Amino acid sequence: MNRSGSADLPLHYGYVPKWLAERMAKLGLAITEAILADYGKDAFLQRMADPFWFQSLGAVMGMDWHSSGITTSVMGALKRAINPNAKSLGIYVCGGKGKYSKATPDELYTIANDTGLNGDALVHSSKLSAKVDNTIVQDGFQLYTHNFIVSDAGNWSVVQQGMNGNSRTARRYHWHSGNITSFTEEPHTGIRGENQGMILNLADKNAADTKLHILQFAAEEPARVLKEFQHLQMPAHHDVQVQDVNLKRLGSILWLAHDRQPKDFEELLMLQGVGPRTLQSLTLVSEVIHGTPSRFRDPARFSFAHGGKDGHPFPVPTKVYDETIATLQTAVRKAKIGNTEKAEAIKKLHTIAANAENDFLAESTNFIALIEKERNESWKYGGKTVKGDVKPPLHKNPQLTLF
Repeated sequence: MNRSGSADLPLHYGYVPKWLAERMAKLGLAITEAILADYGKDAFLQRMADPFWFQSLGAVMGMDWHSSGITTSVMGALKRAINPNAKSLGIYVCGGKGKYSKATPDELYTIANDTGLNGDALVHSSKLSAKVDNTIVQDGFQLYTHNFIVSDAGNWSVVQQGMNGNSRTARRYHWHSGNITSFTEEPHTGIRGENQGMILNLADKNAADTKLHILQFAAEEPARVLKEFQHLQMPAHHDVQVQDVNLKRLGSILWLAHDRQPKDFEELLMLQGVGPRTLQSLTLVSEVIHGTPSRFRDPARFSFAHGGKDGHPFPVPTKVYDETIATLQTAVRKAKIGNTEKAEAIKKLHTIAANAENDFLAESTNFIALIEKERNESWKYGGKTVKGDVKPPLHKNPQLTLF
């Protein structure tokens, strides 16, 4: 198994309002079902083990695009949504924050009883991933959340997070089993982060008795470590700034959503009736489902689907969010009975936007105007933040040009 990546995030205290938590669960389930239908359980677990993809998922779900809260909120939403459907999906989510993380072994044994998996091996893997990141890898972060995601085939991923009170940052750790279901075969592929002094890295070759051997991380070949390990470093600033976003990619999405209607593309006929603003959100959701790993290097871009609960880059447009959920749920439901046209149309959104990127210059996207437009029109789409409903502006602003 491999430690697949990590992410450093500024600590952000707060709460997820009920109106957003319910929508996150619905959208999370629909995205999960779409990935499982098109790519399978192993692909879903691989995505969960990618720190960039996970951050993009949280952003498209309306969470604060860069903060530590994405981890617990997204995993909580997925657990609430996936577990009631776990037997049909073949995916189970265990653990959580604080006391819920300690329930992981009992949850895994219950799953093992239902599926015939080796419960001892799963619990062993869960405990050792936490032990490595909390105690053996001494990087200054104390774990406070641990989630273990496992398929009925026995493959799994771990998403867990630690806190460093001195630096006011959190570090999220991702693990992936690959085709191996224990820690006994090979050590970490690598660890990368801010230098905070000596780091101890440990692997257990005979892990049955949890007696661990300390390995010298420096012995790893640097090129191999950098190639296989991913580290996401999120900035301290709370607002979404122009340097956080790939403007060519964002520009192609705006072009598709606002300058071209679905009727202009034969492939998108099944999406007629979806408004331009929802098409913008669906295109970003389409990329979360169907995009390749290289397309998630700027997670902030995905906050332009449904904004953020704190109002950055703009308030959450709940009417658009609901339409996105309904469209994706309908596509998944129809695909289950063999009618794949709407699912293929949603997939095509990502393809068209990606193909259009060559026609855009980064400087052609008016980033400031886009955010101002979204904020000014937020009230039309049921805009909400943790402070409540967005009110219409007191005065009308001039027409803003995005390109």
